Amino acid sequence: MTQMTKDAVIVTVHVEAPQERAFDVFTSRFGSWWPMEHHIGLEPAVDAVIEPRVGGRWFERAADGSECEWGRVLEWEAPTRVVLAWQLTPEFAYDPDPAMATEVEVRFVAEGPSTTRVELEHRGFEVHGEQGAAMREAVSAPDGWGGIVQRYVAAAA
Repeated sequence: MTQMTKDAVIVTVHVEAPQERAFDVFTSRFGSWWPMEHHIGLEPAVDAVIEPRVGGRWFERAADGSECEWGRVLEWEAPTRVVLAWQLTPEFAYDPDPAMATEVEVRFVAEGPSTTRVELEHRGFEVHGEQGAAMREAVSAPDGWGGIVQRYVAAAA
């Protein structure tokens, strides 16, 4: 389920996997389910990586080894939560200025021994002024977070 508010895009899904596996697939195996057509580098991406620590990078890698950053890991609380700085402009280009980042928080809530509720919240679009609304709409579109997270659900199950 994707919900867009004035300030955030929220996607909630249920994964048929224990909390630890749900967290691991989202973070350590990010490149196994991220749609590589959603790349921002000059070359097509072949992998997407979240480094498993506060301050770690969130980036894509092309076949030629070049890397294009997306942001940084702000909080790492395995297996319950990760917060990522989304350092992309409304035009989906990397911006190294952390003051211009939006945030993607992902919470992993165990609902039983083999079921996890995953709540993704992308927020902070106001840092982009009037263009923030267009960015919020883009990431809430069917091929935005809702569609992307469905690929994750299939990979985690």
